[in-house]
Parts: sequence; structure tokens; C-alpha cells
Amino acid sequence: MVNSMTDIQSRFDISGNSGIPQALNNLFQSFSAWATTPGNQATQQTVIDRASQLATTFQQAAGALSTQATNTEQQITQTVSAINQKITEIQGYNRLALQGNKNDGGLNARMHAALDELSNLVNFDARFESDGTVSITLNGQTPVLFDDKQYKISTDLFQPQTPPPTYPSSPAAARVVGPDGSDITAQVTGGQLGALLEVRNQVLASYLGDATHPGDLNTMAKQFATRVNDLLTNGQVTAGPPAQNGVPLFTFDTTNDTAVARTLAVDPTVTTDQLATIDPGPPSISNGVPLALSQLATPLNGADKIAGVSYSEYYGQLAGRVGGKLSDAQNGQDVQQSLLAQAKDLRDQYSGVSLDEEATILIQFQRAYQANSRFITVLDQLTQDTIDILK
Repeated sequence: MVNSMTDIQSRFDISGNSGIPQALNNLFQSFSAWATTPGNQATQQTVIDRASQLATTFQQAAGALSTQATNTEQQITQTVSAINQKITEIQGYNRLALQGNKNDGGLNARMHAALDELSNLVNFDARFESDGTVSITLNGQTPVLFDDKQYKISTDLFQPQTPPPTYPSSPAAARVVGPDGSDITAQVTGGQLGALLEVRNQVLASYLGDATHPGDLNTMAKQFATRVNDLLTNGQVTAGPPAQNGVPLFTFDTTNDTAVARTLAVDPTVTTDQLATIDPGPPSISNGVPLALSQLATPLNGADKIAGVSYSEYYGQLAGRVGGKLSDAQNGQDVQQSLLAQAKDLRDQYSGVSLDEEATILIQFQRAYQANSRFITVLDQLTQDTIDILK
């Protein structure tokens, strides 16, 4: 979780020096400049250019998070494969135990080491049987190993249909499938796999959307673009007669709310003389539209806000949520590492054997073997040299 959230946090800049915050501030500044000189084509062109830059930053943010989602999906697949491989290894140890080696200390040690490694990947329950084998179930519900029989899990992407999805075109969620084809994603809450599933299906989905939610990044992009377009189309380029209304500036996929951020763009056909400046009122205000647009930076009107705050504050909340999640993960990591150390100490006390000490002894034996091997090699070479001299 710490690794994944660190990567996601790097996608959110809250300094205002890059990304969406910078592009948003630049656009607000161009609105203010346009309100000061409403008929100036240069300031109007700046509005179009900076609106295009903002759209690009939304596309880039959505693209970066989508890439993160794809990478997470690949990691989920790799982790499920590693889980199956590790259980296959333990299955081999079970077979050895069934052949009459259940009291083999070395076999027992290898089995425990494999279980330790498996616990890094996923949460499970292990039960040691009287015949020396170990039975494994995921979260106490899904059997994956019994005697010498393994039941493999798998993973795929799916779009839930019950209840019918509110956003059927949203990114599919990742799930873990049990040996019988049932969805066991909810049972996987720990280990590397549990963290990856949470990142993919909850954290990233909260920004990109899923079957029940459009995603906060899409919500922000849609509401901002819609509000700007409404102000422009309700304004006038000329009061006439006849009066000429303004045109919308932003375009996006209106058929899929979970695709707004990645499809947001400025209409390439819009020209400076189509940007509405006049608020028809009453009373009519010659620079009323750019004034209203500039007020989006520090809104007082509820229609200019998103979730009760300004757009800059809303983005700050999105970024802050990532930071908070990362901080929680880091604190949780410290706690879990402490608990793990305590558990290992208790295990060593119970068994009367220190795995660290045994590992040190093993290394000493290995080095002694290597030294003896070298000694024998030297003796062999000396004997061969002696034979060669006598010849």
C-alpha cells in the first residue's frame, strides 16, 4: 500500500507550479484580464489557449491514473501467479510428508519458510494435519490446498451487473476468482494482493470512476466545463439587433461520465469573436461574462462551486486524500512490522529455536563446506602436479 500510494501521490501536485492547479490559476488570470479589456482579441485568444492547456492537464492526469490502474492490474495478475506457485511448492512438501517424511525437521523448516513467504502475498489460514501435511484456506473460506491437491485461484476484470451499473461504460474492476469460479475478492483483505485490490478498486476508482460512481476527477472536469459553457452560451457577443449569443468553449464525451477528464478539450472551431462578453441582464453588463468567469476563482455563488467549495479547493481535497491514505499506510506499516517482530519472538520462544541463529549456523556450515572443498581441490591439484613431475 505504501509503494502504490507513493506512486499515486506523485500524480497530484498541490504546489500550484504544475498540472491542474497551475493550469486552473492561469485560466482564472486570463478571465480577469479579459474582464479588464473585454474587446481585446489578444486577451480573448489567451483565454482560449489557457482553456486548452487546462483541458490537456485533465487529460494527462486521467491518463497517468489510468496507467497506474493498468500497472496495478498487472501486479495483481503477477501476485496471483506467485500465490499459486508458492502453494504448488507447499503441495510438494505435503507429498513428501505423505511419503513418510512427516517427522523430517528439514522438511518442516522448508514448509514454514514457504508459509512465511506466502503470508507476504495474501491472508490465509494454515492447519497442520496429523499426517504432517498442511491445509490452506484463504480467509478461512476458500480451500486452496488439501493433502496433495491444489486448487488454484485466478484474476480477471469484470463489470458487475447486479445491481445494474449506473455507469456501464466505466473502467472494469479487478477481482479474484476462486477454484469453483466464484468471486472471492471480498475475502482477500491482507498481504500484497489485498493492498493491490484496494488500490485498484477503491483508491483509483474514486478518481477514475466505477460502476456506481463517475470518479471525482471526472466530476470536477465536467462541472467546471459545464459551468464555463453555460456562462458563455447565456451571454452575448453583440446585443444586436439581432443579438448574437456566445458558443460553448469546452467539449467532452457527454455519453460517458467516467470519460470526461480524458476527453475534455477546447472546441477547435471556436474563435475569439465567438466568445460572449455581454451579460444581457437585466441590467446588461458589457463585460459581465468575463467578470462572472473570473469569480470562479473565489466563488460566492453556489452555482460556481463544486461540493460547496471552489474548484481549487476541491482539487486540493483530492490530492489531500491521497496524502492521508499514504500517511495511514505508513503508520500501519510501522505497526505491522512491530507486531510481526513480536510474533516472531513469541514463535522462537515457543519452539525454543531462533530462526536467525539457525540461519547463522547454516551459513557457517556453508562456509566450512566451501573451505573444505577448496582444500580438497588444492590437494587434488598438488597430487596431480606431483604425478606429472614423477612422469
